[in-house]
Amino acid sequence: MNPSIKIFSGTGTQGVSNKIAERFGAALGKINIQKFSDGEIQPVYMESIRGDYVFLIQSTNSPSDNLMELLLMIDAARRASAYKIVVVMPYYGYARQDRKDKPRVAIGSKLIANLLVAAGAHRIITMDLHAPQIQGYFDIPVDHLDSSAIFIPYIEKLKLKNLTFAAPDVGSTNRVREIASYFNTEMVICDKHRKRANEIASMVVIGDVTGRDIVLIDDICDTGGTLAKAAGLLMDKGAKSVRALCTHPVLSGKAYENIENSVLDELVVCDTIPLKRESSKIKCLSVADLFAIAIRNAYENRSITSLFIHSQLKAKREERQ
Repeated sequence: MNPSIKIFSGTGTQGVSNKIAERFGAALGKINIQKFSDGEIQPVYMESIRGDYVFLIQSTNSPSDNLMELLLMIDAARRASAYKIVVVMPYYGYARQDRKDKPRVAIGSKLIANLLVAAGAHRIITMDLHAPQIQGYFDIPVDHLDSSAIFIPYIEKLKLKNLTFAAPDVGSTNRVREIASYFNTEMVICDKHRKRANEIASMVVIGDVTGRDIVLIDDICDTGGTLAKAAGLLMDKGAKSVRALCTHPVLSGKAYENIENSVLDELVVCDTIPLKRESSKIKCLSVADLFAIAIRNAYENRSITSLFIHSQLKAKREERQ
């Protein structure tokens, strides 16, 4: 007999958590997250979770509060005798700090992994890590979901005649190459050089984009500067149209203004992070179905391989043969 399943949400992802629970077919569990005047946080489960399979949904954007809240939720669940604690992080904050790229800096993503495990997590379910090798920072299972399962159907519906994919930087090349392979089409690379974080010094396009409908693919849209500059450069090089698909809408600083003032036809994002406001150029697709399936399969000890792009690529190649 399987333990009962309980799904709880942190305060940072209430919107997507409600959708995930609805797709799964269960109501969110009752939890009271108290915030005291000095800034301290205290989560209290308002129902018994003893012996239950507990899933905690929380993205760690605005990490100071959301990450601390998540760690306390894990600790409270462990002390309440939960059977298993699975952390569902649609967006894994600090993922860009995955290595020492200069002297005397922290590797933030490894520290976050240590904290989650130390707090009592038994499994992590996340999506589109900035650096896939972050999975190796954990000594517990990590299910790393792929937003391609959401973006590919959307691209197919666009029915673009001269489709070409573009990587906004060299770091996105592998992700973009897989999607380009699925559609059996070309890709180009926008090679950028930064002076400092969030400030681009120069950018060049590697590949021909003349008369092509370009789809930029990236995992994170932060200030929107890279996407806006890449879109402008691609249009200057003769592209017919440019749109961007990014999983995590961090959208900090002047991001909304940068996107709205750019030549992008649209920016399509996922609801791993709630949007701060609406924009005529920003469209949001939900990850709820994907995470609901992943939660169901984790609970039932079933494979989630079918959710990944390599499985879709294999099926596509077999169709072509």
